[in-house]
Amino acid sequence: MNYQLSTLDFVVFLVYFVLILSYGYYIYKKRQTKEHDSKAFFLAEGSLTWWAIGASLIASNISAEQFIGMSGNGFFVGIAVSAYEWIAALGLIVIAVWFMPIYLKNKIYTMPQFLQVRYNETVSLIMAVFWLFLYVFVNLTSILYLGSIAINGLLPGQNHLHEIMVCLAIFAVFITLGGMKVIGYTDVIQVTVLIIGGLATTYMALSMVSEKFGMGGGILSGFTTLMQQAPDHFHMVMDKPTQSSSQEYIDKYMILPGIAMYAAGQWILNINYWGCNQYITQRALGANLPTARKGILFAAMLKLLMPVIVMLPGIAAYVLHKNGHLNHLVGGMDGAYSAVLAFLPSGFKGLSLAALTAAIVASLAGKSNSISTIFTLDIYKKYFATEASEEKLVKIGRWVVVCAMFISVIFTWDDILGIGGAGGFTFIQKYTGFISPGVLVVFVLGMFWKRTTGTAAVVGILAGFILSLFYNEFAPMVFGNETFYYTAYPNAQGVYKIPFLVAMGIAGIITAMLMVAITLLGPKINPKAFDIDKSMFKVDKTTLILIVSILMILSALYIKFW
Repeated sequence: MNYQLSTLDFVVFLVYFVLILSYGYYIYKKRQTKEHDSKAFFLAEGSLTWWAIGASLIASNISAEQFIGMSGNGFFVGIAVSAYEWIAALGLIVIAVWFMPIYLKNKIYTMPQFLQVRYNETVSLIMAVFWLFLYVFVNLTSILYLGSIAINGLLPGQNHLHEIMVCLAIFAVFITLGGMKVIGYTDVIQVTVLIIGGLATTYMALSMVSEKFGMGGGILSGFTTLMQQAPDHFHMVMDKPTQSSSQEYIDKYMILPGIAMYAAGQWILNINYWGCNQYITQRALGANLPTARKGILFAAMLKLLMPVIVMLPGIAAYVLHKNGHLNHLVGGMDGAYSAVLAFLPSGFKGLSLAALTAAIVASLAGKSNSISTIFTLDIYKKYFATEASEEKLVKIGRWVVVCAMFISVIFTWDDILGIGGAGGFTFIQKYTGFISPGVLVVFVLGMFWKRTTGTAAVVGILAGFILSLFYNEFAPMVFGNETFYYTAYPNAQGVYKIPFLVAMGIAGIITAMLMVAITLLGPKINPKAFDIDKSMFKVDKTTLILIVSILMILSALYIKFW
C-alpha cells in the first residue's frame, strides 16, 4: 500500500489552497475602503451573517488539537472524549441565551474591555496579559506543532516538519492580515472542506474496519465491528479506578475522570472557552442579538457532529492497530489520525489533507486575530498611544500578528514546551485550565450579581490560577491522596496526581466562595454593575426550536453511550 501523497492528492490540495487565497483576496478588496477602520479590521464591522458566524466558530475551534489530539484520545480512551464536544453544545446554548445579550447591550468588543467596564482597569490589564501568554504559548504553539506533525506524516520521507511549520504560519498570516471579515468568510469554505474531508476520512476508516474483519466494507458494519472489538471504548462515563485497576486504565481516567468531571470541570472548561474567550466571542460581538444567537446555535449543532469526524477515526485506528492491520502507526496515540489517512485512495488523501490544513489555518488565523485585537485595543491604545489613528491601530494589529506567529514558530521548532510528550489535546486542556476557573467565576458573578466588587475580581483571577496550580501539582503532597472531595492517582512515574478536570472544578468552587465572601465585606451597591432586564433573555421561536433539538439529540446520545 502507498502511504504517501500522489500527484492527484497534490492537485486537490492545490485547488483548495488557491480557492481560499482567491476568495480571501476577493473579500479583502470588497472591504478595502475600510481597511484602516479598526472596528472593521478586528470585528468585521458587524457584517457576518449567522451562518458565517457559526461556520467561523467551528473552523476556529476545530483544529489540529481535535483532528490529532482528540483522535489520539479516541485511540487511547474512546468515545468519552466526545464530552468535550457535546458539553460544548450545551455551553453554547448558555452563551447564546444568557451571555450574548449582556455583551451586546453593553457594547463589549473585547474580553478585557468587559472586565474594565464591569470592574476596573487592574482586572482588565491582568487578564489581557494572561490571555496573550495563553494564546501565544499554549494555543498557537500546540496548533502549529500538532498540525505540522500530522501533515509531515503524509509527505515522502517524513522529514519536512520545519518546512511545514513555516508554510502553515505564512498561510495563516496572509489570511489574518485581511482582518476579521476575511477570516469569517474564508472560514465558511474552511469549515465546508473540513466537514467533507473529515467525513470522507471517517467513511474510509469505517469501511476499512469492515473490510479487514470480513464484513464487506459498509460503514454501518464497520461501526458495529468497532463496538464489538473495543466495547470499553464506547462508554461516555468511566468507572472510578480500584486498587486492582491497571496503570493504563488509571491513565485513561486521569484524562476523563468519569462522572466527577461533569460536576464542574467540563462546565468550567466549556463555558469559559465559548463565553469568556476573545478568540471565540469575537465572531459574534459585531452582530445583532438574533444573528449572534442563531450563529452560535448553528455552531452548537455542528459540535454534535464533530466526534464523528475527529474521534471515530481514532477508535478505528485503535481496533486496526490492535489486530495488526495498522503497522505504520508512528508517534503513539497522536499519530492515529495520520495513520488512518494512509488508507485513503488518491484524491481523498488530498481532500483530507485539505480539511486538516483548513482546520489548522483557520484556528491559527482566528487566534492571531484575537491576540492582535487584545494587544492593540486593550494594551497599545490604552497605555502607549491613546491618540493613535485608526490607520495606526490597524498597522500595529498586523505587526502583532506577524510577531505572534514568529514567536510560536520559535517555541514549536524543537517542541520546547513538550507538547508531544503530554499528548496534544490534554496539553491544551490542562494549561488552559490553569486560568479557566478564575476567569469564568469573575465573568459569571460580574454579569449576574450586581454587588460583585473589583477587589473580589482581582482576588478571583489570582486565586483561580494559584488554586488550579496547587490542586494540579501539590495538593496530594499537602493533604494526602484521598480526601472527602478528591482522590489522587499514581501516574506512570508513580507520582500521585488529581485528574486535571477535577482539580479545575475544585479551584472554581473555592474561587467562587472566596469572591462571594470578599464581596459581602464590601459595599452593598456597586455603581459599575450591569443593568439586567429579564426580557433580554427571551428567545424567539426559531431559537427555541434549535435549543430543544440540540437537547433532544444530546439526550439520545448520552442514553445510548452512557
